[in-house]
Amino acid sequence: MPIGFILSFGLSFTMGSDIGQGERVDFNSANPFSFYHIITELDKQDPQNAFGILRMPDVGNGSLPFPLIIGVNGSKNWADHHLEYMKVFREMGFATFELQSFNSRKVSSTVGEQVSVTTAMMILDAYKALEILSTDSRIDADNIAITGWSLGGGVALFSAWNPLVEAIGVATRFSAHLAFYPPCLVDMDLIDFSSSPIHILIGELDDWVTADACENLVGDLSREGVDIDITVYKGAHHGFDRQGPIIMEEKGYSTTDCHFRMRPDGALLMNIFDIPMITPFRQKIALAWCADRGTTLGGNPEARKASFAYAREFMKMHLSK
Repeated sequence: MPIGFILSFGLSFTMGSDIGQGERVDFNSANPFSFYHIITELDKQDPQNAFGILRMPDVGNGSLPFPLIIGVNGSKNWADHHLEYMKVFREMGFATFELQSFNSRKVSSTVGEQVSVTTAMMILDAYKALEILSTDSRIDADNIAITGWSLGGGVALFSAWNPLVEAIGVATRFSAHLAFYPPCLVDMDLIDFSSSPIHILIGELDDWVTADACENLVGDLSREGVDIDITVYKGAHHGFDRQGPIIMEEKGYSTTDCHFRMRPDGALLMNIFDIPMITPFRQKIALAWCADRGTTLGGNPEARKASFAYAREFMKMHLSK
């Protein structure tokens, strides 16, 4: 998942993400490789038909119009634990929307490449979906949050960066941003974020995207007045909220030694020569320079329990009518 978060980061559903009782919502999006392409030349990007699955709260929970939570998957597409959170949110009386950026592009995974579906593409998808969903009379347009995991955590986090929001030009904004283990490996020249609350949940032992990088980013943003905080779960790895043992992901990028400056125009600069990483080839060079292959992934029962509890409280606090 890692660096694709900013650079680059149909219907072939993964387990658990079938339409079921949900409604398919289609919308028009595009395929910007990086934040730079959203900010500087969004009108030149190839168009993309995209969709997601809207689900209403369980019967007896909540009242119209419903607050909404848009969920964004990680680099392996939708997983069972992502859908567990969405079910919990519906039990609380919130509508949910499963953004299907991968299935829209007929991609099953971006682990080890991070170019076929990028964070920039998914952020654009999220705002284009938001634009459509906010007009649904069943949805409370003033109470829509976004959450995501890993690659999707980067979407939840950086969808609050105002230069992107302004370039996309959607009037509705997210009321809250909850990011699970997002890629934080940036030093930002321009710290200009939404006034909506942002929270990061990450494991102490995450070797895809480090907790230290996220703590440093949170510190940088907090000093500039951004409403952001972080929870680090002791002894927890990447994907701590899933069930199952710790396993090795041989193809995964470990970005422990990667850190990039981000210009106001959204371009990330290589550690060497300050070359902007605005093409897949340049991104591969940058990762070859700083990233290792082989990462750990797996559940931590204590962190899992705590993160589900925190997610419930966060959404209750920021979306309750």
